[in-house]
Amino acid sequence: MNPFELTRALVDIESTTNHEKNVGDFLFAQLSSLASRTSGTLERMAVEPNRDNIVACWGEPVVTLSTHMDTVPPFFPSLEDTEFIWGRGSCDAKGIIAAMIAAAEELLDSGVRNFGLLFVVGEERNSAGAKVAAANPRGARFLINGEPTENLLALGSKGALRFEINAHGKLAHSAYPELGHSAIHSMLDVLRAIRMIPLPEDGLLGPSTLNIGTISGGRAPNVVADHAQAEIMFRTVGDPAETRAAVQAAVAGRAEAREVLHTPALRLTAFDGLPTTVVAFATDIPTFEGAWGRPFLIGPGSIHLAHTSEERIPKKQLSEAVEIYARMARQLLATGEAAA
Repeated sequence: MNPFELTRALVDIESTTNHEKNVGDFLFAQLSSLASRTSGTLERMAVEPNRDNIVACWGEPVVTLSTHMDTVPPFFPSLEDTEFIWGRGSCDAKGIIAAMIAAAEELLDSGVRNFGLLFVVGEERNSAGAKVAAANPRGARFLINGEPTENLLALGSKGALRFEINAHGKLAHSAYPELGHSAIHSMLDVLRAIRMIPLPEDGLLGPSTLNIGTISGGRAPNVVADHAQAEIMFRTVGDPAETRAAVQAAVAGRAEAREVLHTPALRLTAFDGLPTTVVAFATDIPTFEGAWGRPFLIGPGSIHLAHTSEERIPKKQLSEAVEIYARMARQLLATGEAAA
């Protein structure tokens, strides 16, 4: 398949986080053919039952091209017009998978070896695949990680700090609220306090931000709520110690805050000839912990369209990404440096 056909085929396989099996099976089948005719190796790296990373290597990998297979919900299939390929995961990150496979084919056709492909599960939720990959390196010195940056090389990315907040109350008839205690009222007070937390700024990465992503709770309109839950995420720009402490102070005596994810903010380096940007989203890169080599972050598509009902990837950027990935791999293999 060409990159456009492969992008559409991947998009049309539902693979929201925790449901990556079918797309992993599809990629394994696609790469089996490529590996068998080019003397490559291919393996499934088990993460959880029915959830595998896919690893392909040619020779001893110095450079690895990597991105994730999972998407956020809801799933919707692909469409194509003259300019774009549309659908869930088209830019985040199935178009990137297609571009990396096409770049691998281009490298192999020109006789290049000693590189690999790594496609992981779980990036959109808890980086489960990257955690397993970090514990099972293959000796690579460089990692080219793909996320939608409009083919600009990211010099930095914000981190992520996610909490689950639980409030407990006492059931009562809503006509007699004094006989109970509303967990929802407590949650609203806690969230108001959290929204008032002063957040740090960084000269490169900009301001830290907060998103209250989910709220749930209660039994019925005429029942005082005995439980409430919320999920919040900070996009961090440095050490999150003060933010952690402020969250705990905000919930004290009213709710419980459980930290469920921390991905540190990143500062990355330039690559010869590639224009640069700074991004606000977090990636799997910190989770790899350097086990797959020095990281670079670049990919086609716009993060402003990822996770939306308008998700799409420009065909022009998709084609350009194939050449960018191949050129980066060649340069790193030839010189061992990001600057020629």
